[in-house]
Amino acid sequence: MNYWPLLGVAVVVAGFVLKRNPLLVVVMAGLVSGLAAGMGVGDLLALIGNSFVSNRALLLFVLTLPVIGLLEHHGLRERAQDWIAGFRSMTLARLLISYLGLRQLLSMFGLIDLAGHAQTVRPLLAPMSEAAAAKDGEARDETTDERIRALAAATDNVGRFFGEDVFLAFGAVLLIQGFYERQGIHLEPLAIALWALPTAIAAFVIHAVRIVWFQRTLRRSSARERTRRGGTPPDPGAPERSQEGTP
Repeated sequence: MNYWPLLGVAVVVAGFVLKRNPLLVVVMAGLVSGLAAGMGVGDLLALIGNSFVSNRALLLFVLTLPVIGLLEHHGLRERAQDWIAGFRSMTLARLLISYLGLRQLLSMFGLIDLAGHAQTVRPLLAPMSEAAAAKDGEARDETTDERIRALAAATDNVGRFFGEDVFLAFGAVLLIQGFYERQGIHLEPLAIALWALPTAIAAFVIHAVRIVWFQRTLRRSSARERTRRGGTPPDPGAPERSQEGTP
């Protein structure tokens, strides 16, 4: 057995220890392993080219992170917060429920990668949710902000997970069809997808109730905090809430 190709592992370890460019380290490790295995330079270049073409979708996702980071550096999160603050009737519950419905609908048509944690939740949905909660007058601290961000991430997860099951070409639908086919039961993908609709609707309703309950919990906490500080509790029937209590 030829152990020389394992030199590529040593190159990876040395490259990361020396804190070199990860992409360069991986490419060099592949070249070292290929040459040690007896491959020619032309074969190595062809292998690298084929790997690049077959995984270009993954490469686009990797490039998404630097782009989002650059946009955040230039104030994307602040712009999103200012934009959502301009809607007088927008609340945390309305924002997240609207996003949940849109995420589910897009996932039902197979557009699952159009949104996500890296693309929308961190740079857009999370800061917009924080701005909506602040505009609505809820009590704010670091723990509350973390809970709001977690709820925004959970909303994206629920929307995608229960929406993509309705998509005909989704892998899980085809897996179910293949399993039943091997058991001698023929099912059309459309039938499987339609049976996923009640689950998707139930997930939407349940998570929407959770969002509303979370907002009411924040409002009660805000009212108690104002009362403890000697402020006047806000009127539940008032259309808008002031961010500061009346001394």
